[in-house]
Order: sequence, then structure tokens, then C-alpha cells
Amino acid sequence: EKRGYFFVLTLTGDSDEHRLSPAAIADVLSSLREAKSQATRGSVLITTSQGRFFSNGLDLGWARSAGSRSEAAERLNHMVDSFRPIVAELISLPMPTVAVVQGHAAAAGFVLALCHNYVLMRSDRGVLYMSEVDLGIPLPDYFTVLFRAKIGSVSARRDALLRGTKIRGADAARLGIVDGVKGSEEELEDAGIRLAEQLAARKWDGEIYKVIRQSLYPELCGVLGLGVSKPVLSKL
Repeated sequence: EKRGYFFVLTLTGDSDEHRLSPAAIADVLSSLREAKSQATRGSVLITTSQGRFFSNGLDLGWARSAGSRSEAAERLNHMVDSFRPIVAELISLPMPTVAVVQGHAAAAGFVLALCHNYVLMRSDRGVLYMSEVDLGIPLPDYFTVLFRAKIGSVSARRDALLRGTKIRGADAARLGIVDGVKGSEEELEDAGIRLAEQLAARKWDGEIYKVIRQSLYPELCGVLGLGVSKPVLSKL
């Protein structure tokens, strides 16, 4: 939904887990590309959700319904490959991005939130959780590189990825994983809007914003196949 300078991407669905099935991945990717095509100076993307979950990750139920372990693995690999362009789009989007995490964000849902420039979270509900170590699923390379790029604390990365620690809002803020926590859905939504308004008011050049963002994460851009362009300076 476009609201003035804001593009608001809301995760919805019959189940409030907002599992990232192939169809959901395609919808999110299409929405991001549509926002990119309409971006102007002052544009900001806000990603949020309805219900108890922000996103509970890739749709493992769809993978397991394939009928055999090999077919399930193929389906999981398909979703991992399909989700990669979403990460690439968020890292190369020509505008600031804000994730408003209203509930649980697990596995690829955690990754989705972490792709944004700013992450806000509830203090009274929801956790950040990388479930792969508990489920016995290896991490895709771009997941690991994203965590190295976005979470500075070595011990926080270790506990998230190698211990499967469920990180609540206050701890996520203390560890520098999120930029702020609020005590209710209304307070969190208001905080997300206020932050987006502050960012939009600067009316930055989106292409320059994108290039600077990509330059912060050269290893991640390399894994995602994103070339860091050097635009010609038009003015000083």
C-alpha cells in the first residue's frame, strides 16, 4: 500500500504465522519491485504484519508435504533460492527501510526483518529466533553473511545461530539487533511511522542511498551477486 511517501508492506494470510511459501515469496518480491519502480526522493518502506507473528520463516510444512525426504529437500532448496532475491532487493532498494516487528520473527522471518535499515520490536510480545540449529537444517550462505554484516556482537551471533537463543525485545535492543522496543502494538506502530517520517523528511537521493548502503556490506553484496556501482557525481 502506498501512503504518501511511504510504501507499507503488510504480511497477511489465512494463518497468522505468515510462512514464506513460494507464493508468499513471489508476492513479497513483486511488491518490493513495484515500490522500487515508484520510488522518489523521500520514499520509505515500512514492513509490518498482522497477528501474533511477523513471520515464522519458510514454509516447512509445504516442503515436508512433498512425500519423500529428497523431494522435501528439493522444495526447501527451492524456497531458499527464491528467498535470496528478496534479500537482494532490500539491500539494493533506493530508499530507507523500517521493519516493524509486531510478533515472532523466526528463521527466514528473522532474516527478513534484519534486511531492513531499522528494526523496531515489541517488548511485551514476540521473539527473534533462528531455529535451524534445533531443526537440523544448515544455514544458507547469505543468511550467515547477513548476520555477520548486521550483528556486531560475536557472542550475540553465536547464541542466535549456534544455540538457538530466543531473543526478546529488551535483549535485542541491548545487543544492538533492533533499534527500539515499545510496549504495545499501537506504540510500536506510532514509533515506526515517526521514524519513517523523520527519514522521509530528509528527501535523500534514492540511488545514492542505495550505493552507500551496499558499500557498507561488500561481502553480503558479493554473495547476493550485487555489484556495487559508482555513480557519476552530478554536483558537489
